[in-house]
Amino acid sequence: MKIRYLITVCFSIAELTALGQPKSILFKPTTYYNNFSHQFLPVLKVQPGDTIKSASVDAGGFDKLGSRVAKSGNPVTGPFFIVGASPGDILAITLTSVSLNRDYATTVGSYLQRSVPLAVFKENFDPRADRVKWKLIPEKGYAKPELEGKNLSEFTIPLHHFLGCVGLAAPLKSKEPLTYYAGEYGGNMDFRKVTTGATIYIPVFHEGGLLYLGDGHAQQGDGEINGDALETSMDFAFVATVIKGQPPIKFPRIEDAEHIVAMAMGKSLEEASQNATFGLLEWIQSDHGLTAREASQVIGPLIEYRIPSIASPDLEIAAMIKKNYLTGLKRKTK
Repeated sequence: MKIRYLITVCFSIAELTALGQPKSILFKPTTYYNNFSHQFLPVLKVQPGDTIKSASVDAGGFDKLGSRVAKSGNPVTGPFFIVGASPGDILAITLTSVSLNRDYATTVGSYLQRSVPLAVFKENFDPRADRVKWKLIPEKGYAKPELEGKNLSEFTIPLHHFLGCVGLAAPLKSKEPLTYYAGEYGGNMDFRKVTTGATIYIPVFHEGGLLYLGDGHAQQGDGEINGDALETSMDFAFVATVIKGQPPIKFPRIEDAEHIVAMAMGKSLEEASQNATFGLLEWIQSDHGLTAREASQVIGPLIEYRIPSIASPDLEIAAMIKKNYLTGLKRKTK
């Protein structure tokens, strides 16, 4: 098993072998849910280290064949019960594969009220706007809008597919949030780094964690200012690992080959950015034993911010640092 950069997993290869050789399991969903709830029966019990291959429908509930099989509003696949995960643990979900499984996506031909000054742009805001269909051409690596008229007839954009939703059953205080919400439990993060090769770290609030995945995006700009990304169905595969005995985390964290990322949410961009910055500060201090003053000299010159979505009820910020910049720091001894 690959040991992640900043968090030590609790099961080694030898321990996993003792528990039984990791398996590859194909799960074909027939039911989808619209809440990050602890009350739904698990669809599968998953041993840490096993690879689970499955699929999601799009945000409107349409599957890879274009058939409506679920209620709209980000229906997700799961919940998966991760054996050994208990409240207070951290679940590490490594996405080993995220791939398109159909040749079209849809979005909205309008703008969010948060995204444009409606006083000067009112004629272009229509909450009832028709959906726009996009042709996905993965063999060429791009997507093309199917709009009437000639202005966009030669226009294409590169594909970058990812999962909008990776979340655990929310804490009881959250009252089973709908799947267009995001919070400490992960959820509808709508962040482009949630794709093949990334590991998402989420605090566990219920036995088994109860993991949900879905809301496939073929591409999305920062902010998701149309209200939708290029929404499509998706195939995915993941490996889950349980982390015990580590300091608790307040919001999800993401790690890929390039960055470590502290995600956070808030009622305002200021609140969200403060939460995300503090999450990144805690992460670096915990791993490298830095004082707050020392950490200021790491974060200050190097931090990057992204705004994954302003479409969700709470605003989201991703605070990031490139991993290669941290190679000169000593690891904290346990």
